[in-house]
Amino acid sequence: MKLTDIPHLRLYNQHIRDPLPGKPEDVVSWLCAVQAQDYAGAKWSLGLRLQNASDAEIEQAFAAGSILRTHLLRPTWHFVTPEDIRWLLMLTAPRVHAVNASMYRKLELDSTVFTQCNKSLATALQGGWKSTRDELRDVLLKAGIEVHHGQRLAYIMMNAELEGLVCSGGRRGRQFTYALLDERAPNSRILLREEALSELARRYFTSRGPATVHDFSKWSGLTLTDARGGLENIQTGLHQELVNGQVYWFSEPTLSAAENTHVAYLLSVYDEYISSYKDHSPIAAPEVGSRLAAMGNALQNIIVLDSHIAGTWRRILTKHAVVIEVNPFSILSDSDELRLADAARRFGEFVGLPVEMR
Repeated sequence: MKLTDIPHLRLYNQHIRDPLPGKPEDVVSWLCAVQAQDYAGAKWSLGLRLQNASDAEIEQAFAAGSILRTHLLRPTWHFVTPEDIRWLLMLTAPRVHAVNASMYRKLELDSTVFTQCNKSLATALQGGWKSTRDELRDVLLKAGIEVHHGQRLAYIMMNAELEGLVCSGGRRGRQFTYALLDERAPNSRILLREEALSELARRYFTSRGPATVHDFSKWSGLTLTDARGGLENIQTGLHQELVNGQVYWFSEPTLSAAENTHVAYLLSVYDEYISSYKDHSPIAAPEVGSRLAAMGNALQNIIVLDSHIAGTWRRILTKHAVVIEVNPFSILSDSDELRLADAARRFGEFVGLPVEMR
């Protein structure tokens, strides 16, 4: 395997190049967890990997609870399936709590306060109720809990997610709601810690390989020791290759997986093709990596040409069309422009609108 094979194998294994038949939850299950703090972008991340998908289809899966949204792995929102949510929380929540510890202290949130909060939240949501954050703020205020100070409410709700009390309850209009996890995912699997480490490692390297153990540690939020332990448990079922001094692990590839198919993709911000790895050198030239780092939080969405990062894009929704503005990092050839137009057309089909390119 050459360094140039790695991005093509990743596109294939992540089902960007080879979209899955089936439902949104099948994509989430394959990837195990999908970064989702940008909700609209996360829906497109699923749609990109699913045959003939629409935004409405994924919204319906979210409303029905076929896919859930909660904080786990690193301290940010992810899409997960009801089957996987419990064991993922049990494995990764302690690390997120550790990351959050300084904010808990700053916001004067301790075990006594969290217990009081969780009791009030459980009472308010019991019986299938789904409440917005504002509604739950009122519940906590009535219980005598201060929630106006800084980010106190955000960390109270995140703690309730990490403790397996609440998760997403679908949307009410444009507002997100919370529901009780026990009612939303009553049949969620529970795994022993060692089993969970192995399962997470297996799902990661199968769906995102070729990748290094450092990539896995970064994506999962696990310590490097735990990441190595999980990989060691399942490495007999994987292939490994030494490339440029790094060991890459991956599932057995097909003969066509590493072929360059010369396709363009419009990836959402935080797409797993970007966020799943610590080292972006296989998919970004040094000057591109430096440019992305300099853009920081201004970075929105990523253009991928021939498996490599080639620019950014953004969408503007109007009543009658979706306007897609592209910002390539270099001059595009005529064939590149045609491939980008095809990628934009696919996005337009996903949101159900004709496309205007800028």
